[in-house]
Amino acid sequence: MSKKRKQYSPAFKAKVALIALANEETTAEIASRFEVHPAMVTKWKRDLLDGASQVFEKGKQSDKKAQATVDELYRQIGKLKVERDFLSSKLSL
Repeated sequence: MSKKRKQYSPAFKAKVALIALANEETTAEIASRFEVHPAMVTKWKRDLLDGASQVFEKGKQSDKKAQATVDELYRQIGKLKVERDFLSSKLSL
């Protein structure tokens, strides 16, 4: 039977990649300490370096999404006020 691949959590990958980034130990030492293949340590380190800029961009993206949500909610409030005023004027006749 085939052996199922082990899957690692993003937190574990980040931990290993940060240790590898510190360059205090060799890749082989880190790999043996965490019982992973040295190629995985290298890949996770490269992924961390490539994706580091996204950490700082997320704040800008979430601000844009939040502003879009606020704009949509204000639009809905305005629409509901118009409907309420219209219906209240028809009911008071």
